[in-house]
Amino acid sequence: MSAIARFRRAGLVAGLLSLVPAVAFAHPGHGGAAGHDFLHGFMHPLHGMDHFLAMVAVGLWAAQRDRRSVWALPIAFVAFMAVGFVLGAGGVAMPAVELGIAASVLVLGIAVALAARIPTVGAVALVALFALFHGHAHGAELPAGMAASLFGAGFATSTALLHGAGIALAVGLRHAVMARSVGIERAIGAGIAAAGLALLLV
Repeated sequence: MSAIARFRRAGLVAGLLSLVPAVAFAHPGHGGAAGHDFLHGFMHPLHGMDHFLAMVAVGLWAAQRDRRSVWALPIAFVAFMAVGFVLGAGGVAMPAVELGIAASVLVLGIAVALAARIPTVGAVALVALFALFHGHAHGAELPAGMAASLFGAGFATSTALLHGAGIALAVGLRHAVMARSVGIERAIGAGIAAAGLALLLV
């Protein structure tokens, strides 16, 4: 089984597992508040177009690169997003967080549009840097009284699934339109970059 196929399967499993807390906590006596905390965190990246586009772009860019990147980029993003989340939730300031998030949409969109082939170490470092900004924003916006661990687990799960969606989109395009898939991927990247530029100019 290829790395991409394993990632797609892992994404499906993660998606199914993410439903377990919702089902379990929906029954009386099973901590409805905890289930709400997880689901609130799960939905958080889906409510912001900046987060959504950046995370899908990571998946697209990873799929454009080698097999190692298919795992390395998403894992780096989720791991360093968790670090940023802890900093934000703990009240540790980071400079220019919103600017960093908008820049991530622009730069990652450009990376997809150009199918950038920078070394894996550089790609991981770039993704990790942007992940710190995204994680910090999640942590700083943690609602009062909400369990940080469950909220964090929720948005980490949805983030991983968005990375998987980007990878699946790239793979699906290659199977559906074959020779034209690269052009479509790059057009999507250009659109993401345009959205990032708009965010920077707002």
